Amino acid sequence: MKTIQDRKDFLLGLFIGCLILANTLGTKITTLFGIRVSVGIFFIPVLFLVTDIISEVCGKREAQKFVTISVILLLITVGMTALCISLPPNPTWGNQAAYASVFGATLRMTLASIVAFILSQYHDVWAFEFWKRRTGGKHLWLRNNASTIVSQLIDTTVFMFLAFYKINPKFTVGFLITLILPYWLFKVVFALLDTPFCYLGVRWLRGASTKEGGADPEHFAKGSFSPSGNSLNPDTGTTNAS
Repeated sequence: MKTIQDRKDFLLGLFIGCLILANTLGTKITTLFGIRVSVGIFFIPVLFLVTDIISEVCGKREAQKFVTISVILLLITVGMTALCISLPPNPTWGNQAAYASVFGATLRMTLASIVAFILSQYHDVWAFEFWKRRTGGKHLWLRNNASTIVSQLIDTTVFMFLAFYKINPKFTVGFLITLILPYWLFKVVFALLDTPFCYLGVRWLRGASTKEGGADPEHFAKGSFSPSGNSLNPDTGTTNAS
């Protein structure tokens, strides 16, 4: 993977793969440090990490493209999963109940997951760009964590309320908050731990662009770029020769 396009393709594949895994394997509930959490918690931080790397190197529009493509594929996955579960099993195959139990989910939880993903990911891309402008392209650790931590709170809160609010009398606003806070704090810890990987990912992707375009790495330090070595305005899509 020597070219920037190869590396972007890898990151897009990683992004989509983790999204699908979070929505399939994530139906299992485990206990970490005494707190009930979905195993999807191991995949969600990767999603925010990838969009932050893409935002830093390629700009906001490219990161938004990652999210849009993934939403489309997630909807296709949900639709095909529902179709496969609903098809009648062959009489010789006796695993329909287990199959439906593992891959099926209530419509409410599925919609909650999709809405939470869309809102949190688009917010993450927007917030990263906001902090990038406010910091003048400096302090990658700040915009990486500031955007991700708030986005993770949006993701957790939206999902919990849409999926579980008043599903039974126990699930009141107060009870949901007691579920949201520890789950979100886990995500905050993961966000802080992935900061070094954000730096490594940016260096890795930026290194490909430098080799391909022959540009000085400092050329990309405060903004996005095009592989040709021209500076790229992420809002207008126009280029300026460097």
